[in-house]
Amino acid sequence: MTERQTGRLYGVGLGPGDPSLVTVRAAELIGKADVVAYHSARHGRSIARSIAERYLTGGQIEEKLVYPITVETTDHPGGYRGALDDFYREAAERLAAHLDAGRDVVVLAEGDPLFYGSYQHMHKRLAHRYPTEVVPGVTSVSAAAARLGTPLVEAEEALTVIPGTLPEEELTARLAAADSAVIMKLGRTFPAVRRALERAGRLEDALYVERATMDGERTAPLADVDPQSVPYFAVAVLPSKVAVLREDAELPAAAENPGAVESVEPLAAGDVVVVGTGPAGPLWLTPEARGALSRATDLVGYTTYLDRVPVRPGQVRHGSDNKVEAERAEFALDLARRGRRVAVVSSGDPGVFAMATAVLEAACADPYREVPVRVLPGMTAAHAAASRAGAPLGHDYATISLSDRLKPWDVIARRLRAAAEADLVLALYNPGSKSRTTQVGLARDLLLEHRAPDTPVVMARDVGGPTERIRTVRLADLDPAEVDMRTLLLIGSSQTKAVARDNGTEVVWTPRRYPEA
Repeated sequence: MTERQTGRLYGVGLGPGDPSLVTVRAAELIGKADVVAYHSARHGRSIARSIAERYLTGGQIEEKLVYPITVETTDHPGGYRGALDDFYREAAERLAAHLDAGRDVVVLAEGDPLFYGSYQHMHKRLAHRYPTEVVPGVTSVSAAAARLGTPLVEAEEALTVIPGTLPEEELTARLAAADSAVIMKLGRTFPAVRRALERAGRLEDALYVERATMDGERTAPLADVDPQSVPYFAVAVLPSKVAVLREDAELPAAAENPGAVESVEPLAAGDVVVVGTGPAGPLWLTPEARGALSRATDLVGYTTYLDRVPVRPGQVRHGSDNKVEAERAEFALDLARRGRRVAVVSSGDPGVFAMATAVLEAACADPYREVPVRVLPGMTAAHAAASRAGAPLGHDYATISLSDRLKPWDVIARRLRAAAEADLVLALYNPGSKSRTTQVGLARDLLLEHRAPDTPVVMARDVGGPTERIRTVRLADLDPAEVDMRTLLLIGSSQTKAVARDNGTEVVWTPRRYPEA
């Protein structure tokens, strides 16, 4: 006795709406199927069936899978998700009965079956039980780009697909970080999506597509769309910026000489954003900073820091030496007066011994007073180094630069002594360089007047970089010869502990409670 053969399950993508965009394979399967299943709301109309109608033979069994709810509330004991889970389970068993009887079942899906599609709920419940084939379809993302006639992504750009149902703060963060993006599931989410685009600085770039390739199709700048008119079958598109940047790039560049750009009369509204990139590569970059870097027409900064930012076609890069901060700031502001969107790149946090001060100082003087300037924070080197060591900054601490290029050593010494007398943990920036070799030793000796010789000192070099090295030494053993400009020092307080743990690691931490508390 031979075992009866089951039917085959097909998840068939129908494309974005135009029946002529149904693939040949999808049309063949619909025409040959024993059973054609499709989802619908309680009103009974199914967009999927209407797309596939010309391919139906009239002889198939039709299984209408009617959602018990869509967006309304429910008294189901499991809530909205519980009601849907029950529906999907019951729908899957209805299809399983046909498959067990040897009938081939085609489940219709708008767009692509596994791209935000209802079919995937049947697939997860049935594909491991029956022979299954998924037929891809043209997604609404591709259809929207085609109807706009605008590239979605080019070169090294990355496309982000975002459901509009995310919380507004999350939407804002993802939009700020995205090169190009498509936001799905609009309808009731549209007001929040619009606000998120505006907060992320992307509203002017956003385009709107409604019912792409279907009757009633509409495209428009998203800022012009009435929120009350937006259906669920609509998407927001942030297209490729490469072409836009290329159009904007008609500017003579003085890439290696920021001081060479002469002041000019303002031609258009540009702006300057000072961006903190964190201590090393892209893993330390905030979404807001990532977005600002990608939207800029021009990047200005110390060449070493510019090299950490990905090259984008059409974007002009202006690198310079690390000792021309004032000239770099004026250069960036001059570019903005010409209508450019300028990102001044700064490592760490731009407000901590970095470029924000130089840019703001110049922006508060003529002829730059009207140039818009923003500062975007970044992960500081001190916090990054502390995280690698444990929690040495767990209590009060002071941050001091040991560089005496912009302030005299006696000022530095007074501040070190005051912080030491107050028993503060110290984060010491710019401790030494090829031309500055005495500061670390002087600081060590001064601190030993107030701290025990075995006070933990975290030596953090190239944090987040390829040559990262984190070591903990005693204050008395701190060797100036082992410290350079890429090293940051964290000097513990009287309460800071360096503890060897059973797994072979050592952690440094400063208690939050002081003994007298």
